Amino acid sequence: MIEPVPATHSGDEGLGQDCKGMSDEPAVVQGLVCASFNQDSTSLAIGTKDGYRLFSLASVDKLNCIHEGGESPDVYIVERLFSSSLVVVVSHSMPRRMNIYHFKKGTEICNYSYSSDILAVKLNRQRLVVCLEESIYIHNIKDMKLLKSLLNTPANRTGLCALSVNHSNSYLAYPGSTSIGEIVVFDTNSLSNMIVIPAHDSPLAAMSFNIQGTMLASASEKGTVIRVFSVPDGLRLFEFRRGMKRYVSISSLSFSADGQFLSASSNTETVHIFKLDHHSTSVEEDSSTWSSYVGKVFSAASTYLPAQVSDMMHQDRAFATVRLNMFGLKNVCTLSIIQKLPRLLVASSDGFLYIYNVDPQEGGECVLVNKHRLFNSEEEQPPPEEEPMGGGQTYAATLATGGGQTYAATLATGGGQTYAATLATPACVEHPASASLTGYSEDGGAKKGEVIPEHEFAAGPVRLDDEQEFPPVSSQSN
Repeated sequence: MIEPVPATHSGDEGLGQDCKGMSDEPAVVQGLVCASFNQDSTSLAIGTKDGYRLFSLASVDKLNCIHEGGESPDVYIVERLFSSSLVVVVSHSMPRRMNIYHFKKGTEICNYSYSSDILAVKLNRQRLVVCLEESIYIHNIKDMKLLKSLLNTPANRTGLCALSVNHSNSYLAYPGSTSIGEIVVFDTNSLSNMIVIPAHDSPLAAMSFNIQGTMLASASEKGTVIRVFSVPDGLRLFEFRRGMKRYVSISSLSFSADGQFLSASSNTETVHIFKLDHHSTSVEEDSSTWSSYVGKVFSAASTYLPAQVSDMMHQDRAFATVRLNMFGLKNVCTLSIIQKLPRLLVASSDGFLYIYNVDPQEGGECVLVNKHRLFNSEEEQPPPEEEPMGGGQTYAATLATGGGQTYAATLATGGGQTYAATLATPACVEHPASASLTGYSEDGGAKKGEVIPEHEFAAGPVRLDDEQEFPPVSSQSN
């Protein structure tokens, strides 16, 4: 495999108003082709036949389209870096080239070409990761310098990988085998392998880190069991059973910002929300109750029953569920705090964004509070294709509300704090002596004119309104 080659920069090239979505069919079928929530779930990016769009997720009642654009047709990957102006686009018409735009200026920052089709792009404030079928490239996001090439990786036809958003625990996870669910965890800061986790007996289908980069959730192609591991030591922390009657295709996994909940969506009509809570039996628990007696019997029996039966007895079921009015459609989901309440957001290939209320104390069936059309009402929307939705969830987390704060605490304290405001607290700023800057994030981050901190990876100020933000990468060949 050859190293990626930066293509010629065209900094004055404007960002157009329309682009097309990926499909194996000719570009005559319109529908939701790719969808991804940004790293703090304040924005949703979608790709369609006629373009890609960026939406604000600041309100339940209204879905604001903040940008439509793309010079290239047939966009099948679109990823936004938090609420900044940086957006990464990959076109089906040029599937080996990645374009990085400053979409508010309508200028291209740079573009890179690779030796085979790009299957996924993941990014955080330090790293940009490009996944090909048999190789992975890790760049420094500030200057796009190639830091590491992982060549001859196991064949990964779907481009499955996950990148932690945390700048201290910036881990990359990718499949280590084509036959079993083996996960390789790679540290993108030290550029070294951390651990190989034997997660499942079947090949992997989905992975996601929590916002702190301390837990990794995974599901296999069977889709019946979801496991959560500690990072970087790879210990199994939780195991959840999605179902037993049928195998399903898990399309997305998403942690809540506090790491207390995990959502899983699939090609079925049900979205599951699991509660990450270790069950501990109190010493003073009344042992005379029937439930206590049965629990002790099962616990004792699990020590000599076959491993598969014992595992099933220790698997927790869903804490809350959502019943979609569709079956067999691809979708991605995320857990977020919107207008001070916990919500589940589901972007479906039927062309709608569904917003549900989540009860963090009682769980149960979630209530649909609104749904928004992701297309203009006059646009044609034939039945969605059965192609897998591209651009899987870049980071399934919610608005940061202070790290370990629980949903209940968030509700009690009015957790409407934005990610930018959270980072602005002294405990979260990596370079307290460096200058902050006035930026604009009308799309769900800090309000216009508020002070937002520079990116953690930056050696100097990164200005959202400055031409030098993510400066153009000069043309070179390796």
